[in-house]
Amino acid sequence: MSQVQEDISKWFDKVYRSRGFNYLRPSQAYEIFVTILSPLKESKYLDVGSGLGLLLKLMANEGLSVYGVDISEEAVNISRTYCPEASVTLANAENLPFDDNEFHYITCIGSFERMINREKAVKEQIRVARDDAKFCYMVRNAQHISWRFLLKPFNLYNRTGHQDAMIYDEWVSLFNSCGLRILAVYPDHWPYYRFRKSVPFWKRNIDYSRIRKFPFSLNMAYEFIFLLEKNG
Repeated sequence: MSQVQEDISKWFDKVYRSRGFNYLRPSQAYEIFVTILSPLKESKYLDVGSGLGLLLKLMANEGLSVYGVDISEEAVNISRTYCPEASVTLANAENLPFDDNEFHYITCIGSFERMINREKAVKEQIRVARDDAKFCYMVRNAQHISWRFLLKPFNLYNRTGHQDAMIYDEWVSLFNSCGLRILAVYPDHWPYYRFRKSVPFWKRNIDYSRIRKFPFSLNMAYEFIFLLEKNG
């Protein structure tokens, strides 16, 4: 592990010890990823950068055999308690501790932008995935107004935790060059649901798992959600 990766690991250890689940989106925010993947029961599933296990728990509830890896020891310990059904390992995403062709489904939610060698991390996921595997990634958009006009120009982003972002075309180029084919792309739904929760008459009966169509350009999304498969 490089020094930068050790710094990232220590930063997340500190955050999870002090804030725990309050650092993350609530469990409902992860339901959309289950809908997008639509996994078959008894399939083998891996979450890279699994954090405190919120998505692992949802996938376990769907009847999958669930595995997670995270660079933070604190995250691994908490997730093992939160989701005892999962097999969670302290590991670097650039060197996954699994054999070739193991998993039917792989997710990486909000973690790619913090990785040092993203190409290597993608290729590791491809290596451990079956030929017919599906991948679901959520990645930060560098063209969103919060990043473009606030976080980046005023240096308000978290450099210790290697917070970063890329524009849509850069993410597409990364995934395609590594051997993945894009099946669909969606805007991050959580900002919309968070707004609805703040409106008393509108917060009832929210279906967090529903894929919605939005009137704005995809490039305005806070984050992108990619559904992918191996290219050939």
